[in-house]
Amino acid sequence: MYGIEHGGNLIAYWHIALAWVASAALGTTFVGSVLFLRYRGHFWSRLAHSAGELGFLFATLTLLLGSAWGKVIWNSWWEWTDVRLVTFLIVWFIYAGYLVVSSATDPNTGDRYTAVYGVVGFVTVPISYASTRLWTPTFHETTIGNPEVSANIDPTTLLVTVVAATFLYVYLLGVRIQVHEVEDRLRGRTGGRR
Repeated sequence: MYGIEHGGNLIAYWHIALAWVASAALGTTFVGSVLFLRYRGHFWSRLAHSAGELGFLFATLTLLLGSAWGKVIWNSWWEWTDVRLVTFLIVWFIYAGYLVVSSATDPNTGDRYTAVYGVVGFVTVPISYASTRLWTPTFHETTIGNPEVSANIDPTTLLVTVVAATFLYVYLLGVRIQVHEVEDRLRGRTGGRR
């Protein structure tokens, strides 16, 4: 009952939940960036930046748990032939770049550049999700509720895990927005991303 397959499933539940939350956070970065470009409200900049930070964190955890899951299931830490894995790594690099642009630009004028990067960079998220449908679907077969596959994922357990990870993300997002607001006040700024 608690053999290798079970351990792989336990990793997979959190891997999938963290991938969902990473995508949601990066989607929030996109929405916050669009709203900042439209209305120039400082809240939208803080929202986008906070979500970008958390999206990068959750994307990092997704890659780490995905590698651990791959080691258990396929006896390999990384498979360059897995298109979803490679495209999600590209997403990770894009959002690492988002954080670099955000920290390297002048806080008073750089919000616009960061927002544009957040909008353009989001294109990689749906491409990563659809990658197995666009290219070769070798590794990511349907596992949710499919007893035919070795890594059968129970839908109820997955739902509980996704909801828990989502609540964690929403809580951390609120905390990060408040931290950025306090940082702005300490710097004597009335707005901006930090």
